Amino acid sequence: MDELIYALKEQIIDALNLEEMTPDEIENDAPLFGNGLGLDSIDALELIVLLEKHYGIKLASPAEGKSIFKSVSTIAEYVEKNRKK
Repeated sequence: MDELIYALKEQIIDALNLEEMTPDEIENDAPLFGNGLGLDSIDALELIVLLEKHYGIKLASPAEGKSIFKSVSTIAEYVEKNRKK
């Protein structure tokens, strides 16, 4: 799971152009939206694309992403259970 979490952090940095950040600066359980990493709704769409591209996961609706995209840890848990690739 640690490898998956690190890979997700790298993919998030790449997909969202967070070039000033390193994977080590993103806390596993820190909120991705609001006071945490400060992502917004456009970033959420990018995360949906990331899951489909790298893991073959298609979300039924953006609203489903709200619980999945709470933190890197919650994304990793979801990917572990639902990955197609």
